[in-house]
Amino acid sequence: MARILCIDYGVKRCGLAATDPLQIIVSGLDTVPTGEIFTFLENYIIQENVEKMIIGLPVHKDGNFTYLKTDIDKFAGEFSKKWPNIVIDYADEQFSSSHAKQIIFDIGVNKKKRQDKALVDKISAVIILQRYLKHI
Repeated sequence: MARILCIDYGVKRCGLAATDPLQIIVSGLDTVPTGEIFTFLENYIIQENVEKMIIGLPVHKDGNFTYLKTDIDKFAGEFSKKWPNIVIDYADEQFSSSHAKQIIFDIGVNKKKRQDKALVDKISAVIILQRYLKHI
């Protein structure tokens, strides 16, 4: 089997998470500036066998997509051209950031680290992938 990669795509940063090769455990990988995402992915995909990319879709409470949908579609198109053998799927990312903030608070992370948006993005990617795999 191969890993499943997940991206919480953002204007400034992208949170990343991945499964183990058996697709049982989900771990946060990193948070990468959006402008550097393809460099990160190239290095990661060279080192690891990835079969699927899950992209979090930002949805408003009313069910409509946010303004980021256009950027995500562009990213997915470029990703598909570079890695046509990796399947792309999407997952609703609604409330993943607020859930991530609550987890960070609940585990007792100090106030300074709780304000680190990169940490929130990485944990959001973990949550999105866990939901996709129906782990939570």
